[in-house]
Amino acid sequence: GPSPKVLEVLKEVISGIHRYPDGNGSRLKEALSTRHSVSTDMLTLGNGSNDIIEFVARCFLTPNDNAVYSKHAFAVYPLVTQSLGAQGVEVEARDWGHDLQAMLDAVNNKTKVVFIANPNNPTGTFLEKNEIIRFLEKIPNEVIVLLDQAYFDYSNYETEDVPFSLVNNFPNLIISRTFSKAYGLAGLRVGFSVTSSSLADYLNRVRQPFNVNSLALAAAEVALNDTEHLEQCLKLNKQEKERFYKFFKSHQYHFIKSFANFISFDCKGNSNKVFNSLLLKGVITRSMEVYKMPDHLRVTIGLPEENSAFMESLTSLKEI
Repeated sequence: GPSPKVLEVLKEVISGIHRYPDGNGSRLKEALSTRHSVSTDMLTLGNGSNDIIEFVARCFLTPNDNAVYSKHAFAVYPLVTQSLGAQGVEVEARDWGHDLQAMLDAVNNKTKVVFIANPNNPTGTFLEKNEIIRFLEKIPNEVIVLLDQAYFDYSNYETEDVPFSLVNNFPNLIISRTFSKAYGLAGLRVGFSVTSSSLADYLNRVRQPFNVNSLALAAAEVALNDTEHLEQCLKLNKQEKERFYKFFKSHQYHFIKSFANFISFDCKGNSNKVFNSLLLKGVITRSMEVYKMPDHLRVTIGLPEENSAFMESLTSLKEI
């Protein structure tokens, strides 16, 4: 959940909600600039990182273009592509994740955007930094690559992920992140991207004024600086993930190794039916049928007692 310091600052800021927020998000941009060693003119703020995905589509896709993305990747990529009348090119996955060579092969003279989620949502698979660099070295310079790092904090806690400094080497690269996951601010909707200053200029042209509210701006700034709380959350997530792995193995459920705060697993049946059965027990999961994984459920790693409730409920279904 959110840092206690975030909850305190929200009490202070809420009395000023009769005023419009800073349309530029200057204080948060300065904090992000300091933390990540990037210039403020390389930053674009979004109402969640979903906003960034939409900015990219609106800036660079037309009905004459196509966008490339992987099977089993974030559902928003085809949605925003279709909303602009562009063609979506879905590439077959490899081991439930991105096959970068196949995606590279799918690029043609109509391709304007490539979407990559790393770690991937909803499967949690992970591409090593060197794999992504090799892909960027081969992709045509005129093709925009959106590297969606919504779950970066979790993956980078376990292994080295792609840093923002890579945008200095690849001017066609856009890296997006969010405060919704590890920072626990999903209900406030704050995301951002780091790009070359010229790409940021384009993204900010389509950004709506006041797209990030005053509560979200203040909360994100405080959350960013509470590194101790973030570390505790990441440590707990890793510990509980290992507990999930042991549970799935002991109950013969196949699962996909995850570098995020969720795990997708084969529920040994129709995922919609299992989802509904768990829902009746007060446990909310996510059916993966929409991601063309009809036998898989995704479970979010929560607090220890929440995870225990899930395990007990799933076990009881198995025993019926």
